[in-house]
Amino acid sequence: MTQKIKKPKMILFDYGQTLGNETFSGIRGTEAVLKYAIQNKYNLTPQQVQDEAEAINQELGRFDPLKRHQMQVEIPNYMFTSYLYQSLGIQLALSSKEIDKVFWDAAAPAVPTEGIEDFLEFLHQQGIRTGVISNITYDGDIVKERINNLLPNHHFEFIIATSDYLFRKPNKRIFLFALEKAQLEPGDVWYVGDQYEADVVGSSGAGLFPVWYQGAIDLPFTPKEDVLTIQSWAQLQGLLED
Repeated sequence: MTQKIKKPKMILFDYGQTLGNETFSGIRGTEAVLKYAIQNKYNLTPQQVQDEAEAINQELGRFDPLKRHQMQVEIPNYMFTSYLYQSLGIQLALSSKEIDKVFWDAAAPAVPTEGIEDFLEFLHQQGIRTGVISNITYDGDIVKERINNLLPNHHFEFIIATSDYLFRKPNKRIFLFALEKAQLEPGDVWYVGDQYEADVVGSSGAGLFPVWYQGAIDLPFTPKEDVLTIQSWAQLQGLLED
């Protein structure tokens, strides 16, 4: 991409594989949650529970990498786990928020993507505002807690978890919602994320300037020539310093 770019007043970020690098194992999460079972009517194993969870997700098309951008309404995890465990005759000594935290911590521990702390500090020093929009099923408070622990020195003005606000990227409503919170026009805001359909197409459709971050992508992708593409945060910082 060679067109001249306008320096933003604010940059909004995706979370997963953008701010934080995660490796997911559902069975690890289910094993952790089942340690808190106070009733397991059918003596189901973690694998049996995880198999049912994956069957439901497949039926819904929830996490299919080829189809998930077609789902533009979020299914919060508290709805999913309430159905999953109760339908299997399992009672847990955990609240819905606690289930999210126990599962997520075990299933997908995170590390900051390489160089993100330095880049966020650079933006702060430059007076460029920051925030987060994440397509995510976990409770919003748990999402904020994770990001705060992962990047304790961040200056995000807000962290939007789609589990709290109905719409998922690429639906433009979630981007317009963020613009309302920021009190900025679309042309003043960049959006950076790793998923082409959700992050690049979605933010562009709402009038934001999209940046495709490929530094931590964990799924196959097809390169595109019509979008600003970066492999590292240092690369994006260099563009802002020019």
